[in-house]
Amino acid sequence: MNITVLFFASLAEKAQQGQQQLSVEGKLSLPELYAKLTQEHGFTLEPAKVRVAINDEFASWDDVINDGDTIAFIPPVAGG
Repeated sequence: MNITVLFFASLAEKAQQGQQQLSVEGKLSLPELYAKLTQEHGFTLEPAKVRVAINDEFASWDDVINDGDTIAFIPPVAGG
């Protein structure tokens, strides 16, 4: 399965990139994907504090990832 992951704000800073292409074997849940990326990039935010979107639509952490999806992880941001 090939997916694109988008990072925003502090997650993009930690990952040192705003986008990452991933090829994964079999099915992967959103929590499993976030855990994998947390290990790889050292994210410190819990999933409960991060919004997730699939293909430009806000999603639930229980939603399914499909081949070709674009997954966005959006941390809380401060505005002004």
